[in-house]
Amino acid sequence: MSAGASILIAEDDADVLRAARIALMPFADRVESLSSVDGLDELLTSATFDVVLLDMNFVSGERSGGEGLNALARIRAFDPSLAVVLMTAYGGVALAVDALKRGAADFILKPWHNDKLIAAVTAAAAMTRARREKETQNLDVVERGAIERALAHHAGNISLAAAELGLSRPALYRRMAKHGL
Repeated sequence: MSAGASILIAEDDADVLRAARIALMPFADRVESLSSVDGLDELLTSATFDVVLLDMNFVSGERSGGEGLNALARIRAFDPSLAVVLMTAYGGVALAVDALKRGAADFILKPWHNDKLIAAVTAAAAMTRARREKETQNLDVVERGAIERALAHHAGNISLAAAELGLSRPALYRRMAKHGL
């Protein structure tokens, strides 16, 4: 896992949570945890993560994976670029396929082999970073295009182009320099 990886583990079983933390800590800069999905939205709002390791069942005796799939949907709605690795002790092929169709990056069965867990979380963190880099590049393309159109519309007049874009002249100059314009 590359430096700077930030992992969120959502798991209700304290022993499983501890095992995941121990396995992943040497490969991450930060590992946060939740024992239920109740505080998930608040934690996602307050911190940035590279990957979420998410249990599928948070109620004793529950085996459907419904709560995990609902949490997956909440995470994907909050940040579509954030990769999620789902884990369960009661998984079957149908549940894994359903999870992947709903946007999970990977699916791990408990008990896991640490090397498999680390590989899945590492790949998911890389996926998140690649998605975010692409989003940033797309934003830069949009910004450059808007600047070029404003400059063309005003025949290169910086003051008028800046006003059209809602920028000060110095801010427009900085953005033009950033894009090589």
